[in-house]
Amino acid sequence: MVTWMTKLNKDFWEKKYNQEELGWDIGYISTPLKEYIDQLKDKNLKILIPGAGNAYELIYLVEKGFSNVFVIDIAKQPLEHIKRRIPDFPNDQILEGDFFDLELNNFDLILEQTFFCALDPSLRTDYVRKMKQLLKPNGKLTGLLFNFPLTESGPPFGGSLAEYKALFQKHFKIKILETAHNSIKPRADKELFFIFESK
Repeated sequence: MVTWMTKLNKDFWEKKYNQEELGWDIGYISTPLKEYIDQLKDKNLKILIPGAGNAYELIYLVEKGFSNVFVIDIAKQPLEHIKRRIPDFPNDQILEGDFFDLELNNFDLILEQTFFCALDPSLRTDYVRKMKQLLKPNGKLTGLLFNFPLTESGPPFGGSLAEYKALFQKHFKIKILETAHNSIKPRADKELFFIFESK
């Protein structure tokens, strides 16, 4: 039986990039994440961007003086794009592979942007546990989650505030989980901005 979990593999995502079927890629950093990064003071934070894609968040962070940033993606093509855009960025901080196999940890901050919604929904509990493992105590998982009904049609796969709260609250303090006030127009009222702190 073919499930989303077997379909959403490296080949699936490589094909998306090769055929330029990049509906999630808006071509720049999304406003909620930009404004969140703008208020970060400590440039030494150890930051991870999982399912980074073309990693506009990384490019913005580097422009703002952050250097201890790691990206991981299962697809090779977007990582090559990053290397062309930021040729001086350390290669050992651009990781090709499965997020769930990542062995680094002790991150201060993990930025979530269209990664959670691209995973098979059956992996959501694993996602929460892995995020907890990757973060320092009191480290933050921050970003955006889609706020529309979860169906078998996807990716992107949706969810609701109540579902996310139930999913994360065992391992994280819910600091903020609310409708994003500064989403880009096509995503207005469909995104929840969140800050979860590792317990």
